[in-house]
Amino acid sequence: MPDSLLAMEGVTAGYMGDIDVLRNVSLTVQAGRISGLIGLNGAGKSTLMKAICGFLRPKSGRVTRAGRDISGQPPHRMIDDGLWYIPQESSLFPYLTVEENLRLPLEGRRKRYGGVLEARYSDTLERFPVLKQKLKDQAGNLSGGQQKSLEFAKAYMVQPEVCLIDEPSIGLAPRVAAEVFQWIRAFADAGMGILLVDHNVRRVVSMSNHIYVLSLGEITASGSPEDFAGDLHEQVREWLGINF
Repeated sequence: MPDSLLAMEGVTAGYMGDIDVLRNVSLTVQAGRISGLIGLNGAGKSTLMKAICGFLRPKSGRVTRAGRDISGQPPHRMIDDGLWYIPQESSLFPYLTVEENLRLPLEGRRKRYGGVLEARYSDTLERFPVLKQKLKDQAGNLSGGQQKSLEFAKAYMVQPEVCLIDEPSIGLAPRVAAEVFQWIRAFADAGMGILLVDHNVRRVVSMSNHIYVLSLGEITASGSPEDFAGDLHEQVREWLGINF
């Protein structure tokens, strides 16, 4: 197996007292590969991502980035650690323009990126052309699909090594959702490591290189699609107790 860009090693985490939402969770994300995380609502999928990003400090275990412990590191360090998080809720600043939202994540890092920023900005607009005519519009005035385009354009602008993506297709029209999954595949094909959560279990299973099943805060099954004998979709039905 390739070296991990990101790993959780025996992580237990929760929000208060002795209530643990995650229990002894371990998983990895590799370069150019999609790790799909599936589970019922309330299984702890979003909590897992927040624990990786530093919004929640693990009670035990650790989160590593290319072997370096980043457990509980503040979220504003994500970019410098080569991480990016596209949450289920919008991360856009609604009263800032599209252009301001795009530029903001790297604005304080001009010395580090230098002249690369303008070239990357131009490239981002070429890859997300729907935003070109909206640059001076406030992000909050965009349609749902356009806002999702801006979320992914921000990720492309940052160009992290690892991207955590939580429920990217929720609430979107089928055509827009299909486009979202194309972006995710393109990110992975470009070498980015992806951790993907989405309610469209069939899509997650079909496009992932490795699958993790999270049930009541614990990883109950994992492996590549090839690791599972027989009908993978039938096994997912058994794991989750749902038809999909």
